[in-house]
Amino acid sequence: MSAAALLGVALLGGLVGLVVPPLARHFVTPPVRRGGSVWLCPPLAAVVFVGLAVVLRDDPALPVLLAVAVVGLVLAVVDLACLRLPDPLVAAAGTLALGGLTGVALLAGTPGRLVGALVGAVLAGAAHVLLALLPRSRLGFGDVKLATVLGLPLGWLGRDALLTGLLLAHLLHGALVVGLLATRRVRPNTLLPLGPALLAGTWLAALMT
Repeated sequence: MSAAALLGVALLGGLVGLVVPPLARHFVTPPVRRGGSVWLCPPLAAVVFVGLAVVLRDDPALPVLLAVAVVGLVLAVVDLACLRLPDPLVAAAGTLALGGLTGVALLAGTPGRLVGALVGAVLAGAAHVLLALLPRSRLGFGDVKLATVLGLPLGWLGRDALLTGLLLAHLLHGALVVGLLATRRVRPNTLLPLGPALLAGTWLAALMT
C-alpha cells in the first residue's frame, strides 16, 4: 500500500475517531461529561486503521475489519466509562463481521475462511462461557458476547491469530490489574472492564498475522 493510501487511511481513522465519543455518550449511563476520549480517539483510531491496512493490505476482508474496529472503539469507550458492553453495539459488530465476511467469502470463493471464522466464534464464545461460570469469576456475559463476535475476524485470520488474540486479551487485562493493584489505584474487589483488552488483543493478533 502506497504512502498516499496509508495517509488516506489515517485521515479516515482520525475522522472516525472524532465521532466515536459522541456516539459512545448515547450508551453511557449515567451520562458523563466530555473527557479525554475526545482528544485520544482520533489518533487512536488512526493508529488502529493504519495498523490493519499495513498488515491486511491484500486481504479482501480489510474493509470489514475496519468497520468492526469502528464499533469496537465505541464499545471500548463505553466500557471504560460505565463497565457496560451494550447489546445493540455488540450486535452491530457481530452483524458487520458475519455479514461482511460472508459476502467476502462468497465473492472471493473462499468458503474455508468463512468456516474458520464461524469456528473461531464458537471456540471464543465457549471458552469465555466456561470462564464466566468459574467460581468468583468477574467475567460478564457482555464480555462473552463480545469475545464471540471477535472470534469471527480472528477465526478468519487463522488458528494462530485466534489463539494469540484470546491469550493476549487476558494477558493485557491481567497486567493492567497487577499494575493498578501495585500502585494502589484499585482494590482487589474493584471491577475493571475487560472489553478494551479483548479488542486490543484482537487488533494486536491481527497485526501479528
